[in-house]
Amino acid sequence: MTFKHKQGLWLWAGSLGLALLAIVPASGWARAVMALVIVLVVTRSWGRLRKASKAATQSLVMADGSRLPSLAYRQPVVLVCGDGLDALFGALPVEHLAVRSTAHGCYVRVPGIDQFPLLVATLLSERPHWGAQLSVMWVINPDEHSDGAVLAGQLRAFGYQLAQVRKRGLALPLILTSYLQATQGEGPWFSWEAGLAQPCVRNANSCVSLDQWQRQAADTATRAARVQLSAKLGGVAAWLNEWVVPQLLTEQVRSPVGLPLACAITMVPTPGPVQQGSLWRQWLRDRLGLLDIRSAEQAASSSLPFPDPLLGLLPGGTRRSSLQGAPVAAMWMLVVAAIIALCSSAWQNTLLARQVTDDLRRYHMAFPSSHVDRAGSTVHEEALGVLREDAARLDGYYRQGAPLSLGLGLYRGDQLRPPVLATIAGHRLPLAAPAPQTNADPVRLDSLSLFAIGSAQLKPESTQVLINALVGIKAQPGWLIVIAGHTDATGNADQNLQLSRARAAAVHEWFKRMGEIPDSCFAVQGFGASQPIASNDTEAGRAANRRVEIRLVPDADSCVLSVPGPGTAVHCQP
Repeated sequence: MTFKHKQGLWLWAGSLGLALLAIVPASGWARAVMALVIVLVVTRSWGRLRKASKAATQSLVMADGSRLPSLAYRQPVVLVCGDGLDALFGALPVEHLAVRSTAHGCYVRVPGIDQFPLLVATLLSERPHWGAQLSVMWVINPDEHSDGAVLAGQLRAFGYQLAQVRKRGLALPLILTSYLQATQGEGPWFSWEAGLAQPCVRNANSCVSLDQWQRQAADTATRAARVQLSAKLGGVAAWLNEWVVPQLLTEQVRSPVGLPLACAITMVPTPGPVQQGSLWRQWLRDRLGLLDIRSAEQAASSSLPFPDPLLGLLPGGTRRSSLQGAPVAAMWMLVVAAIIALCSSAWQNTLLARQVTDDLRRYHMAFPSSHVDRAGSTVHEEALGVLREDAARLDGYYRQGAPLSLGLGLYRGDQLRPPVLATIAGHRLPLAAPAPQTNADPVRLDSLSLFAIGSAQLKPESTQVLINALVGIKAQPGWLIVIAGHTDATGNADQNLQLSRARAAAVHEWFKRMGEIPDSCFAVQGFGASQPIASNDTEAGRAANRRVEIRLVPDADSCVLSVPGPGTAVHCQP
């Protein structure tokens, strides 16, 4: 993924974050703070990517005439390190990169071992999809090394840098190449591939075994020369296995790079400079008793060939667009943002439904009785006011559309609006318990004279008390009879409330049955210990609070009694 693609993704992520702020519920200042944080993060990341892009451009100092292949290039890309780079790429400044493209692949000169990780990172930033087709070639010419410790240090440093790059997930196959001097010009490439004991002989269009290559000689002299060359190749392969390969596998390297994919050797007229007393000459003298009489400081007079026949062993790139990584990442960001938005909208709709439903329930449960006192009426009106606020909110959403925090196809307010409007339209002011006239004081009946302790069943001896109260009620025909039960503060409040209602209901049932008074002329209430007339700290006060009060309220619309004739029962009309 290029730096431009990463910058575009940061802009896309910032845009999605700002869009989510319009959906996720938050206060005004919280939205402002989060928006500022998103802008600062995107701006800082954009600046870092811009600096990194500039640094990468400066690090890719290309030599004259060198250019990287296009983004659509899919052949192997080989990073070349080691000996003989001037003979391969030409004499160039050390800090410059050189690129050589052939019909089979692309070769990139690595200026130095310490710059290897930076070069890989820079190439991938410019060509994001080259990771699968990158490989490494280490050129080792035996005659150019005379100090074994120096050679081991170079190999270990290279192995360490290669291992660090591989930790990023890149395969980076390794090929070791070497050039030997021959008198008959350039020859084929002899490669010892992983898992094969004998080398393969590779030309531009063929690959045969060493035995087949020897048998393909046209005459005896050619066959003898090939047999001699095979012996020399075996010596070079043995030298590489002794001096080079172990340094890549040694435990002194923090992350050993493993065996190379292939060790390849070819014959050229002038492979490069020859060091007096080189490791290769010492090895020949010690192992085979041979002495190489070539003069030292022999320079190459022509360029070295690139190992194009070996590129078939290396992986190439896949056929995909260079923009594929960025759109996929952008799509995943969009999916995550959409999931967050949907979850937030679903949760907000759930909270809205829960709030409106609870407000409706609170309104209906404020006072179950049709007759309430002043305090109850206030609670009822407060619940109605909350419902009106809910209705105004739902009406606004209905006319102007639901906000984004409730939208995205999950809005449920249209289902909640009709019951709220119907409840408000059906509201009626509750009947307040009227205050008695100044000349109509309430009749207080002692609960203990009517009921046993904790009971709501009338005692047999309570009849006389109830008859006396009934006489007073009959003296005011047509008045609303309000019967209210009260208890002291002893015991559970809920049980006291239920007991007061049950005792008031028992008195009401007796009056209705014995006085032949219609049920519509009564209002029954239970207040528990909420309306004491004396202190509950004394026994006398608690006894006074345990009572049943009977009030006569003039209300012509509640109970109208006709004048009974002889033998006619009393009846009430609402």
